[in-house]
Amino acid sequence: MRRTLDRLYDGALWLAAVTFALIAALVLVQILGRLADRAARAMDLPPPGITIPSLAEFGAFLFAGAVFLGLAGTLQAGGHVRVKLLVRALPEAPARWLGAVVSAAAAALAGFATWSSALQALDSLRFDSVSYGVVPIPLAIPQGVMTLGLALLAVALVDSAVTLARGGTPAYRAAEARTEADTEASTGESA
Repeated sequence: MRRTLDRLYDGALWLAAVTFALIAALVLVQILGRLADRAARAMDLPPPGITIPSLAEFGAFLFAGAVFLGLAGTLQAGGHVRVKLLVRALPEAPARWLGAVVSAAAAALAGFATWSSALQALDSLRFDSVSYGVVPIPLAIPQGVMTLGLALLAVALVDSAVTLARGGTPAYRAAEARTEADTEASTGESA
């Protein structure tokens, strides 16, 4: 089960990276198209008119998809901001249970957000809602990706809560410990 969940989180991070790469590729094509138009005009030639219609919408939807797909993997990598002041002040057992309760509460919020997002995506699908740009994009697609990302975050939070309740170390704590050890090692070497 652990391997399956880790692959799921890694797969979502990989998809988020691909989505960011798609944004970069689309913007690059748009920039190169504008440069080609300027070069053609400078040589008194007709501009080729290479353009990406609805680029702003494509970019916004891809960016939202990347952010939501990256939530679970970023949690596992210890990349989310966490306030650890109280947890560090408590003894080990109460700190562990507080972490489990907080993770479970966050999972409940993520579950509610997933449910709400899924309802919105289903409504968009049922009513054939599309974006207002030059290229009509079915809104159920970006909303579905957002729902998937939220669902993965809810799973990752449940995973963390269960791991803490069983006495294990969740992935984000292990990642934070590695980062702290690396920071201490680099400051110790440079001093």
